[in-house]
Amino acid sequence: MKNIISLIFIGLLAVSSHVMAQAINETPEAASATPTASAARAEMTEAEVRKVDGAAGKITLKHGEIKNLGMPPMTMVFQVKDPAFLAQVKAGDRVHFTADKIKGAYTVLSIEVIQ
Repeated sequence: MKNIISLIFIGLLAVSSHVMAQAINETPEAASATPTASAARAEMTEAEVRKVDGAAGKITLKHGEIKNLGMPPMTMVFQVKDPAFLAQVKAGDRVHFTADKIKGAYTVLSIEVIQ
């Protein structure tokens, strides 16, 4: 009976050691394969396009609350992740967009015109 209990205990230790080693040794590549916390929380925010500056790769939006950034409604200039976004919109358009802070700059990650 003692031998069975000892084997079960050793087995549990081996399994828990393996699980802990995986958690400790998770590579940055594996961590980056999942969305960032802020990206996972990002919700579409409604806004009005005030200005499109294709040369600078920026857009000015009068937006509602951006929850994932803890930002209240305001008008501000954003960089865009993809300059092609700027060809899809014009001043006066109502849009839904997502944004995040990337390398210190508030950046539009996605944008779509509200029909």
